[in-house]
Amino acid sequence: MLWSLIKILAFVAVVMAATFGATILMDMEGSATFDIGGQAATLSVLELFIGFIVLVALVWLTFKLIGLAIATFKFLNGDETAISRYFSRNRERKGFEALSEGMMALASGEGRLAMAKANRAERYLERPELTNLLTAQAAELAGDRKTAEQTYRKLLEDERTRFVGVRGIMKQKLEDGDTDTALALAEKAFAIKPKHVETQDTLLRLQAEKSDWAGARKTLTAKLKTGQLPRNVHRRRDAVLALSEAKGILDDGQTIEAQEAAIEANRMSPDLIPAAVMASEMYLEKDNKRAATRVVKKAWDVAPHPDLASAYAAIEPDEDAATRLKRFRALTKVHPDHPETKMLLAELYIAAEDFPEARRTITELVAEHPTARSLTIMAAIERGEGSADAVVRGWLAKALTAPRGPQWICDNCQHIHPAWEPVCSNCSGFDTLTWRDPPEGEVAMPAGVEMLPLIVGQIEAPKTDMAVVDAETVEDNVEAADEK
Repeated sequence: MLWSLIKILAFVAVVMAATFGATILMDMEGSATFDIGGQAATLSVLELFIGFIVLVALVWLTFKLIGLAIATFKFLNGDETAISRYFSRNRERKGFEALSEGMMALASGEGRLAMAKANRAERYLERPELTNLLTAQAAELAGDRKTAEQTYRKLLEDERTRFVGVRGIMKQKLEDGDTDTALALAEKAFAIKPKHVETQDTLLRLQAEKSDWAGARKTLTAKLKTGQLPRNVHRRRDAVLALSEAKGILDDGQTIEAQEAAIEANRMSPDLIPAAVMASEMYLEKDNKRAATRVVKKAWDVAPHPDLASAYAAIEPDEDAATRLKRFRALTKVHPDHPETKMLLAELYIAAEDFPEARRTITELVAEHPTARSLTIMAAIERGEGSADAVVRGWLAKALTAPRGPQWICDNCQHIHPAWEPVCSNCSGFDTLTWRDPPEGEVAMPAGVEMLPLIVGQIEAPKTDMAVVDAETVEDNVEAADEK
């Protein structure tokens, strides 16, 4: 209503201005005489003004006629759309101006304005493959998810824009947490554009979350073939997927297939600790102790780990402490200064009841880099040497507040996992877990911790005939002290 009133007032103002101008021109004195070929013509000021307007109109009409003649000539030469383009050129100009303004509004974060410009562009251009995409993105920016989804579905109807429509709906389903539908859409998007990096990554992540390890390996191979993944990274991640596939096969009771998958995973990435451990177990099931020893040693050469020590101990489960200590020399001589090596040696000496040598092995480590495990080992040494209960309780009390040492930590979100997993349970990152020390906490321990040695009750050192005291034993001792 208001806009109509404004247009009426503007029209009246223009008529009044034209009338006022014509009155002034009529009252003006003077004239102009034109002599052409002996013919003289005298024009007043008003006639001169009207003649100028007519001349401008004739020039404009001449250019239009020339353009129409050119379009007609092109049409006669086979360009079937030449004449229609000539008459719609002005509409196209306005449409592309609106489209450009809509894109600028979208980049500026003005969702509603971008939607309005997209609608205007569609009226002039009638090119939905251009305007629908702008409308969908503007609707998402404005929070109008319903309009965005409807527009994305329109994009599915055109072969040229189908990928964009599938990808847009897929992202909406991911935001809604509907991973099943998102996975199906990701597979469709991947079939349309197998070289699209974002689609490859999304599909791979969803397949890993759904434990579709075979499908994930195919997607990973596609990334390698399209040059989106270095070959060494592909081998590492393919080994992770092969290991996960082996675990799934083993859970289904298919032992032989699981053995082959685990051995393949270890072959592709010998430094992948979980793969080495599982491959060792599979070799032992085949009664191939030599191969089991080889894979554990190869992984230990890269980085010592308690799981590798446990796997190495399982190769000869019935050997006595002295024999085990001798056999473990093949591991402990590789990285003699590594904290894991020192704690492993101390545990082996404890099992052999050589407590002085265990103390010499771990004393420096306890002083420079104390952890809950190393301090608990020290408490076991004190107990084995017959030290007073107060001394043993003092070491266990220190273990309660000491850092836990290396753990499986996600590189993306820093979430700590009790065991290795191919996909982070917190951020869904694939192959992001590494064995390292967690970042130091910003919150200090409560005051009074130094009193713990005086208030912790007596703890009986657990007797064990195992050669390796693993991390679980350390945690059990700490929890027992806490309960006392």
